[in-house]
This record gives sequence, C-alpha cells and structure tokens, in this order.
Amino acid sequence: MVTTPPRSIAVVGVGGIGSSFAYQLARKGHDVTVVARPGSARLHQLQRDQGIVRKTGERADVRVTDVLDEQVAYDVVLVTTLAHQVDAVLPALQRSQAACVHFMFNNFDPERLRSAMGAQRCSFGMPFATGSLDRDGKLTSTVSSGPKTLHSDQRWVDLFRGAGLPSAFEPDMLRWLRCHVPLCLSFESIAVAGQRRGGGASWAEAMVVARGMHAGFAVVRGLGYRLYPRAKSVLNASPTVLIACMLWLLSRVTAFRELLAQGVSECRALGGVLANAAGTAQPPLPAATVAAVRAMIPAASAAGGAGGQ
Repeated sequence: MVTTPPRSIAVVGVGGIGSSFAYQLARKGHDVTVVARPGSARLHQLQRDQGIVRKTGERADVRVTDVLDEQVAYDVVLVTTLAHQVDAVLPALQRSQAACVHFMFNNFDPERLRSAMGAQRCSFGMPFATGSLDRDGKLTSTVSSGPKTLHSDQRWVDLFRGAGLPSAFEPDMLRWLRCHVPLCLSFESIAVAGQRRGGGASWAEAMVVARGMHAGFAVVRGLGYRLYPRAKSVLNASPTVLIACMLWLLSRVTAFRELLAQGVSECRALGGVLANAAGTAQPPLPAATVAAVRAMIPAASAAGGAGGQ
C-alpha cells in the first residue's frame, strides 16, 4: 500500500535508474508516466510491454510516451537524464504545468537549472540506486543498502521512502552536487580504464586519475566553494599516492568496474565541464590544474584507459 498519498509522477529518462524509480513508485500505487527518447529502442520496449518488466518477471504498469505532456499538472517530474542531455528537454520542462521538477543526476552547475525553472518550482537529488537493462529491456535493479538517495526537498524523501527507496534529506544539495563531480569523474574514469584493460587499471592510470581528483577539487575551491561534506575535504587532503592506491584497488572490483564504466559518456561530459569551469576561476588556476583534469577524461578510442594512457 502507498504510505504517502498517491502522486501523479512523470519520469523523464528511462534508463536503468529512471526505470528502477518508476518501477518502485508504480508498484506502490502512484500514477506513473515514463517519457523515453523518441525513436529509441527503450521507447519501443516500453510500448511493447506497456510497463516496466523486471528480469525476474515482475512488472509495474506505467503510461508510456515519447514527449512530456506539458498540460498535465504532475505533482512532480523526476528528471533522470544525464546532465549533458537535459537541455534537450529543458524547454518542455519550463512550459510544463508540473508543480515541481526534480533533477536527479550529477551536475556541476545546478544553479543554471534553478534559474531556468525558478527556485520555487524545482528541486535536486542524487540517486544512490543501481539499475541496468538487458537487450530486451528487462530491468535488474538493486536498492542501495549503503548510501541513501539524497533529496533537497523533504516531500520527495517521504515519497521515495514510501516506495521502498532509502532516502535522506540534504540541506545543501547544490553544493553537495558540485563537490561530488570530481569524485564521480574519478570513479568513472578509473572504472573505464580498468574495464578496457579487462581486470583493473594500471598504476600509471591510477596516478593520473588521483592527480585529476585533486585538480577537480582545486577547481571547486578556485570557484569560491568550500568542499562539502567534510569527507570531501578529508579526501582532498589525502596524499596522491594513497588516493591512487584506493582507485587502483577499486578498479579490480568487478561489480564497481562494470557498473561505473557504463558512465563513460557522462565521464567525458563532466570532465569537459569541470575543465572549462576552471577557466572562469579568479584568480586564474595554474595551467597544470586544468591539464590534470583533462588528463583523466577517457579517450574516445577503445584503446587506452584514463586520459588515453
């Protein structure tokens, strides 16, 4: 049964994470519409199934569409695209009659979206759940028993908890998101490097990414932001060789490597955003800082790991 009042919800972006959220919310009795990219294989799968189907056979009925209906007054639109994809749907979100738009992805510049939507009409979150789709569109998902999905609005904490999705309120979500980007970028980069080598990154690659993590935190600080939460400051104060050791070991954990290597396109996009942001810091950051960020961006070629090493 629904532990919070039934809500009218749209989910824009129906990959693994968006599908996991839509599945849980629909199964708990909420009225869920999913919006998939026009002409995509995912749209055809959803239209075929008229719902989200788990690999184990359970299903959740949802409405399926390829465009957000701007006239529907949804209680909330959950946006689970990647940051570099959101501009394609932002005009429709701005025109939408939805009461709230809840952006849920890694984002180095959340203020831009808040300005575009209006502070009273948007909120932010960070998913800590995993989900993947097989070639037939069947979902495998895991609700995190560790970090909880974070939200800047208590309403959506309650909504997610009621749907069986562990969640917590984060009072400084915008700063949390910005400070998380260097860590996310580093984890995805080392995972890509490890996956390309088939069993873990090299020590040289781990050092490149460790230097890049420090450089990323330097960009955040150079833009005038204090690192947050405290764990980020502790990590930033750690010796490069210690961070490299952590990354080298993580790249040898198959589940970590396979999951985060899927984020290679996000990694490249976030790396570019972070490096470009460095150019706006005052006083200007050393050229070596920008170079260290760019060095850990995975090369487009399938050959090579972090920074194309």
